[in-house]
Amino acid sequence: MGSARLFFDLMPPQALLGDVNTDLVDTFESIRDHPRAVYNAIHRIPLGRRSYNRARKQDTSGLPAVERAARFVFLNRFCFNGLYRTNQLGQFNVPFSASRNGHLPTSEELLQASRILRNAIVVSSDFEDTLARTRAGDFVYLDPPYALSNRRMFRQYGPDSFGIADLERLQVCLQSLNARGVHFVVSYAMCKEALRTFHGWKVSKVHTHRNISGFARHRRRAVELLISNCSPEASEGGNL
Repeated sequence: MGSARLFFDLMPPQALLGDVNTDLVDTFESIRDHPRAVYNAIHRIPLGRRSYNRARKQDTSGLPAVERAARFVFLNRFCFNGLYRTNQLGQFNVPFSASRNGHLPTSEELLQASRILRNAIVVSSDFEDTLARTRAGDFVYLDPPYALSNRRMFRQYGPDSFGIADLERLQVCLQSLNARGVHFVVSYAMCKEALRTFHGWKVSKVHTHRNISGFARHRRRAVELLISNCSPEASEGGNL
């Protein structure tokens, strides 16, 4: 749900948010339904590296939903570069960051997020199943993890990250959306795989800044693609 950033900017009266990451989806739902309880649970977790490592190793299978959401937010705020990444077993494995980490959300921020999320249905499912729920006149924004020649990129997460085979599935979904009168925009890395797969749609180039690298000198401006069946406002050379 990297695409949820657009949802929070636009604040539409109705929305459907989807992601395969069940921990993320559960966190959204808990913040939507119990923002004060999530806030209290977050601030019961002691600060510091030892507490972070203990939370990271914690077995969450028996935790209530609110406690799982608090752990998710806590780890996200104090992990290296705010990166979400898991190993092949699906276990969160990003190390603690002693500096340059984020801040824990305030009560007001969680309450505001809760109010906005009340207009959304949040689901944990494959993108194909989520897109099947759309209808004519809907607008869809997709921001899938980037895949190059079936290699996991560092910004991806999870053992079942989006791959080249999924690009072909996505193209079939886009054709279905278009046939049903659904408008869409897909943001994707500028690469030969995307240009080949999405040939035929309207394509614009935009520039974005990579922040995921651990060292500032490796963070750079990069070119991304906006693929759409409508006319995106961004033009070549614009900014994302």
